[in-house]
Amino acid sequence: MVVDELSDEAVDQIFHALADATRRDILRRCGQGEASVSRLAEAYPMSFAAVQKHVAVLQKAGLVTKERRGREQLVRADAVALARARQALDHLEQAWRDRVGRMSSLLADDTTRR
Repeated sequence: MVVDELSDEAVDQIFHALADATRRDILRRCGQGEASVSRLAEAYPMSFAAVQKHVAVLQKAGLVTKERRGREQLVRADAVALARARQALDHLEQAWRDRVGRMSSLLADDTTRR
């Protein structure tokens, strides 16, 4: 499945990144404005390295970007990537709606034949 230039692998990476509550929270925080990895790490009961790994997963999925400014690494949410994730969900929803519609038609045809 390709959703506006998204490969299956890219969609898998996005949803893998969004499957974790900490990563979703990091994304939410970065959506409110850029945040340093150090500041993000203060918000969680885990090591700085663990937060860096979460950010790396989000970055690999294209959901955030990192920029080094001096000694800090600033993390920013990518609104375009979030829109692509939404498109992927919309595509899946439409496929299921189409399936349910076909099933409903088949069932209706079956009941009218009886």
